[in-house]
Amino acid sequence: MDKIRIGVIGVGRIGKIHVDNLRKLQQAEVVAISDLYANAELVEWAQERDIPIVTADSNAIIHHPDIDAIFICSSTDSHVPLIESAARSGKHIFCEKPISMDIRQTEEALEEVRRAGVKLQVGFNRRFDHNFRRVREHVESGAIGDVHLIKITSRDPSPPPESYIAVSGGIFMDMMIHDFDMARYLSGSEVEEVFAYGGVLVDPVFAKYEDVDTAVVTLRFANGALGVIDCSRQAAYGYDQRVEAFGNLGAASADNDHANTVALSTSEGVHGDKPLHFFLERYNEAYVLETQQFVDSVLSGNSVPVNGEDGWQAERIARAAKLSLRERRIVKLSELDIAGSIHAGCEGR
Repeated sequence: MDKIRIGVIGVGRIGKIHVDNLRKLQQAEVVAISDLYANAELVEWAQERDIPIVTADSNAIIHHPDIDAIFICSSTDSHVPLIESAARSGKHIFCEKPISMDIRQTEEALEEVRRAGVKLQVGFNRRFDHNFRRVREHVESGAIGDVHLIKITSRDPSPPPESYIAVSGGIFMDMMIHDFDMARYLSGSEVEEVFAYGGVLVDPVFAKYEDVDTAVVTLRFANGALGVIDCSRQAAYGYDQRVEAFGNLGAASADNDHANTVALSTSEGVHGDKPLHFFLERYNEAYVLETQQFVDSVLSGNSVPVNGEDGWQAERIARAAKLSLRERRIVKLSELDIAGSIHAGCEGR
């Protein structure tokens, strides 16, 4: 195989980004898209990109004999049945995060992937950010010595609409789940304990859904390191994404990306541009790279860079954080283990 034929399920904002990124790759061809709200406008959009199949029926894509891989970019509640159906149909799978909001359902989906022997990559795009990846390389090389602390700041420029808050799964599963994955990625270790503080400081609408808009989570890793994540749904100055890994020999940190690095210095002060507006601008390159690496993994037969085990682990941390916030206590991830849970051998390669 020198090219893979791909179907995309869910063609909202993120689905369209993946389609356009896939079209940049010579080794990939998007041949079909599916969306519950497929209409004349979507058909026209697809025609402009030479995509021949547009349907509201995801099964038509999953069971299409000429499609090799499926990108699942639909709502979270649809991920598990789509993963299971695609796996049974022998399709390789790229799925946006989270796999689900229920650990048991995620485990069942990953077991189906394992049985089918297909690849599953989870959309933790921040691992492919050039800055964060460089911090990880410094940790892996031993440049900072033994890791003692991981610090992550994650703040959105503005809160989402109420319609999104109502179905998001909460700040830990929706927003901070990226940071939980990043904590594992940077530390090179699994999280063992979680403690969460949270408050409604931005908009009272979050309380309506038993959610918070501002949170701090502390982590204890298996290798003894500690982690701190602070998260907010609103930063007045824009999208704030920073990380630091601190060890006994030094530290590696990554600051925000800006449109430029020019600083204007006058008698009135020093001024520069705010960080790039939001995740589409900040992580544009990362979205391209994660897509490229998925395609490369399918064609080469190598393991995907972010697998189902990674998705499952991040979900466990998110669930532990939610439990910690509700019960105001440290939660050990071992408390969440379920008999028959998956393990590293069932990660979806």
